[in-house]
Amino acid sequence: MLTCRGLTRIYREGPQDVTVLHELALEVRAGERVAVVGSSGSGKTTLLNLLGGLDRPTAGEVYVAGQCLAELDEAAMGRFRNRHIGFVYQFHHLLAEFTALENAALPLIVRGHKRKPAMARAKEILTRVGMAARGDHKPGELSGGERQRVAIARALITDPSLVLMDEPTGNLDQSTAASILALMDELAQQSACAFVVVTHDPALAAHQDRVLRLDEGRLSPA
Repeated sequence: MLTCRGLTRIYREGPQDVTVLHELALEVRAGERVAVVGSSGSGKTTLLNLLGGLDRPTAGEVYVAGQCLAELDEAAMGRFRNRHIGFVYQFHHLLAEFTALENAALPLIVRGHKRKPAMARAKEILTRVGMAARGDHKPGELSGGERQRVAIARALITDPSLVLMDEPTGNLDQSTAASILALMDELAQQSACAFVVVTHDPALAAHQDRVLRLDEGRLSPA
């Protein structure tokens, strides 16, 4: 479902080139959950941005669902991301003026789906994440854990091939984080998509099928 070959990302800082990722290789199968751990500044978020097509590598290739991302221009990349890639961040990034139901439905509405079927699909996915009774509430009326559940619903609503998670429990208390872990376990069993989770949380990493460490621009088993 996800393949990286020779993935390299170099940034220029003043007169120097800084290599963040160096000829990185990664394969994630459909239905597999992989955690990526590493120190702050090791390049974990850079890696997620490359996997999600939000940044372009200096060298190497990323394939998602058989599609080489380098072959897509920006417009095509946006359409591909909307269909095949879901994102969950440490901060939920929900739109404050929209309800939970509307926030979850947004990827389908952006794709051009009519509002009624998009909202029906959003209601279905909110039910899957235990938020059916809170669909009419706006983010300001939800707890941190509830907002993160809505963010997960938004990531899953398009039945993506790949879900990328950047510290999804990092802004939650221990009890709420545990409930999100249980939810992720349940969703992983129900879905054939691949999950890549960047985290500092040992409990979250331990819930994944594999744990990889990013160090000096390379991935290795943790």
